[in-house]
Amino acid sequence: MPAIGAATAARRARCRRADASGKEGGVKRYMLLHYGFETPTPEIMAAWGKWFDAVADRTVEHGGFHGGAREIGRDGARDLPMRGDSITGYSIITAESLEEAERIARDNPFIAAIRVYEIVPH
Repeated sequence: MPAIGAATAARRARCRRADASGKEGGVKRYMLLHYGFETPTPEIMAAWGKWFDAVADRTVEHGGFHGGAREIGRDGARDLPMRGDSITGYSIITAESLEEAERIARDNPFIAAIRVYEIVPH
């Protein structure tokens, strides 16, 4: 099995330390939803890589939605295309407050917008 990087190992350790309150080491968790799609260029990918590196010490998880997507409603289901208003990915980060999470999100190279939600486990 290949060795994992230090940032990935730290992220996994934080995930294991998370308690039922949703806090990790006294801080809260926030989900950043990334909106907007455009065909990635090397410059866009470099900006994302730079941001991922900058927030690695606060990152619990990152993921992208670049495959199939479907919306299910009372009237049935419909396929969701990748467009400017699509949710294209997410990041879960740790922060002391919503304001701090917002400051972190402002440096994200989002395409259309980014939304920040505090995660409150049920």
